[in-house]
Amino acid sequence: MTFRKINNWLHLWLGLGSGIIVFIVCITACIWVFNEEITSLLEPESNVPQQENPVLTPSQVQTVIAAILPGKDVTYASYQQDKAIEVGVGPWEGEHYTFKMHPYTGTIIRQQVHQKDEADFFRIILNGHRFLWLPWEIGRPIVNYATLIFVLELITGLVWWYPKKWSKSTVEKSFTIKWGASFKRVNLDLHNVLGFYSLLFLLAIAMTGMVYGIEWYSRSLYWATSGGQTLPEYPNHESDTLQAHRFYTQSQAMDKAWATVLTKHPEAQGFYYNYPEKNDLKSPIHITIYPTAGQFYNHQAYAFDQHTLKPMPRNTVYDSPYSQADFGVKLRRMNYDIHVGSILGLPGKIMAFFASLIGASLPITGFLIWWGRRNKKKPAGKTPGRSSKTPVTETQAAGEAPAINGKRVRPTFVPKPKP
Repeated sequence: MTFRKINNWLHLWLGLGSGIIVFIVCITACIWVFNEEITSLLEPESNVPQQENPVLTPSQVQTVIAAILPGKDVTYASYQQDKAIEVGVGPWEGEHYTFKMHPYTGTIIRQQVHQKDEADFFRIILNGHRFLWLPWEIGRPIVNYATLIFVLELITGLVWWYPKKWSKSTVEKSFTIKWGASFKRVNLDLHNVLGFYSLLFLLAIAMTGMVYGIEWYSRSLYWATSGGQTLPEYPNHESDTLQAHRFYTQSQAMDKAWATVLTKHPEAQGFYYNYPEKNDLKSPIHITIYPTAGQFYNHQAYAFDQHTLKPMPRNTVYDSPYSQADFGVKLRRMNYDIHVGSILGLPGKIMAFFASLIGASLPITGFLIWWGRRNKKKPAGKTPGRSSKTPVTETQAAGEAPAINGKRVRPTFVPKPKP
């Protein structure tokens, strides 16, 4: 069996085996790419233009929530420039709340109550994208390894697409869609041509997606791109409980930590910080700054002891300054933005959308190609019981009328002479 036959066999059966999963993962990716933009359109009241006034401090956010929900703990606050602050209240394991708060006045713009395991539309879409709405321990490996198969599908598809000889006709077939042809031909062109044009984008999306799910792949990729370095583990952050209540209250510590970070990043366009649990004296203060709204690769993360504000050790990959990182670290930091296309801003998201849409179409067009060939009708006019290998005489090959019982018989395809 030749290399091409093996390649084509793999492309066919790997595609048939993973097609439904690839379709779900790709179509949910199309929707998720623009979740922020769609949410902004559906919730215009949450769009707050930037002002010269300072954004609310962590303690001010707590004060606003305490007036609405006395005794409830604020767990996090997230902000992006020109948006309202999203504030989480209560544990995720039970009933919890999310608020959209005006970042300069503290006015509550939107309030929602969530029950345990409740999910909104985009969370449902993300759950399908990540684990097919199955239990995590079942769905996640299926998605991860179906994505790996999809990468192999793209590579074997390129080999199948590549013409044995380049000519004017093969170039036309390989790079253009013949819209005026039959359905089968158009479907074949959609599979081959669109698959080729989207190949690099789909490879980038798929390979960055596997970083989050396949540990051996993630560590191997970092090793290969960092010159043989090992992906470091996250440091264990715990506050010094012996210093509890000696220097600051939690609210004071949050404000001081926030002021320290903001002084270092006065032009930041977004942030995320979590509040230590009131009854957990070990939990630290985590604050992440986003220099560019809508992008995450160049973020800067900090961790502080909630009692002394002593800075805690950083993860050398994700918490270190982006400008000081080497190539392997920068590539790993860009992973999510490459995955969703935001590394190139809005144009990148548009490209990611169309690439994912094409990715969702490939299993469909590929299945139709296979089904059409599998159920291809036999040529009409074949004599029953006669072998298809019956030799053709020179007379027949030349188009002359065959002889039956020594007499010439005019074939039906020869036009009759005019009278």
